[in-house]
Amino acid sequence: MEVTMKGITKSFGTNFVLKGVDIELEGGKIHALMGENGAGKSTLMNILTGMHKYDTGEIMIDKKETVYENPKEAEEHGVSFIHQEMNTWPQMTVVENLFIGKELKNKFGWLNKKEMEKRAKAIFDDLGITIDLNLEVNQLSVGQQQMIEIAKALMTNAKVLIMDEPTAALTEREIEVLFKIILNLKEKGVAIIYISHRMEEIFKISDSITVMRDGVSIDTTKTNETNVDEVVRKMVGRDLDDYYPEKKSEIGEIIFEGRHLTKKGVFENVSFNVRQGEIIGFSGLMGSGRTEMMRAIFGIDTLDQGEVYLEDKLLKIKTPSDAIHQGIGFLTENRKDEGLILEYSIKENISLPSIDGFKKRGLIDEVAEKDFVDLLMKRLSVKAQSAELAVSNLSGGNQQKVVLAKWIGIGSKVLILDEPTRGVDVGAKREIYQLMNELTDRGVAIIMVSSDLPEVLGVSDRVIVVHEGTIAGELDRVEATEEKIMSLATGGY
Repeated sequence: MEVTMKGITKSFGTNFVLKGVDIELEGGKIHALMGENGAGKSTLMNILTGMHKYDTGEIMIDKKETVYENPKEAEEHGVSFIHQEMNTWPQMTVVENLFIGKELKNKFGWLNKKEMEKRAKAIFDDLGITIDLNLEVNQLSVGQQQMIEIAKALMTNAKVLIMDEPTAALTEREIEVLFKIILNLKEKGVAIIYISHRMEEIFKISDSITVMRDGVSIDTTKTNETNVDEVVRKMVGRDLDDYYPEKKSEIGEIIFEGRHLTKKGVFENVSFNVRQGEIIGFSGLMGSGRTEMMRAIFGIDTLDQGEVYLEDKLLKIKTPSDAIHQGIGFLTENRKDEGLILEYSIKENISLPSIDGFKKRGLIDEVAEKDFVDLLMKRLSVKAQSAELAVSNLSGGNQQKVVLAKWIGIGSKVLILDEPTRGVDVGAKREIYQLMNELTDRGVAIIMVSSDLPEVLGVSDRVIVVHEGTIAGELDRVEATEEKIMSLATGGY
């Protein structure tokens, strides 16, 4: 299938999101679509699949002008979109999610569960997924849910497959499996649009790259005829030096300790510490227990045993509110369900944990609150017309910035960041790294969980590697390498 989009424009009210975008797709080719958060990439793909209607321009599919009425019609015609945000039903099982809206029935009209499980198992085997088909989705990690989304799309026999940040929550091993699947689909003639902020992935797997900036397609070039610096320059409109900015903060005394932390069946006897001004990177395969440890420390989940100390003081944390009031902040990996209140405004989301600080005689000082929010939005380059805009209207990367602004604003002594740059563009990533350095300059201790090994190596003072719920090893900045981390993460030495 060949797709041509020419001169596409789109506005939402007075907000012009797309101002003239051209892109061409060929069957059997992998076309990367790149740009900063808010450049219009997802909006363009939503127009292709019928989610939004464009204002001007044309869409030609196999040389015929085509407009899909909705995503279901697009999918029926072979155009499938794997969104960055999960589209699963948490209370339903894995197999029910895979076949929702396209259930298989026997000759009597009853659900053919046996056949559905058989087909699901076949696609899971191809993907290398070992998830119990009868588990409810709410019991799965974000990465596992992402693999289910990929499996759903592959079950539609797509001719055009759009992938928006498909590897954001996947481990290195899972990414390798996914790339094999993508290359197999390419050989079968599928046209693939690959949206990602991970440069190494783009240059490893794509045939061509279209760069968007501020709602305009800047340039399209063959991948083997360009380089990272050139692509970044087109994305941000300037040179970007020092991708991982130098960290100059002095590391002080131990400020935070977890001692013998245990949650039966998830992690066991975990002990570690973090010093003032230090960034600790937690690495490991998906399902190793990294995120679960952080959730328990923050009071989202309960600990079976173990103690948490801040400045040598034993903390009693039963709820996230307890953690916040005692100086611990937590940026969750699942921003959509746990990090944000989507129907609330940017201002309300950012100021929520700090709201008591704006009260005077029981009333909110709205001027102080506005100044506080405006400062954080400017510092994190949140792209929005107004702080009053609902967070649901932001791009995924800008939503991530709002979550980060919320925790920076509260002035935590210890800040836990779980996948802090997931779905964030290259320019914004550097801003986040710089911000982390500024926080450590002020003595904040940062615990960062990340599946991005170059990121772990680029910003961490120490790396703690988790394997099957236990700490497999600890590496300082000088000795840490991708090979050593992966060896420890997979049970080696």
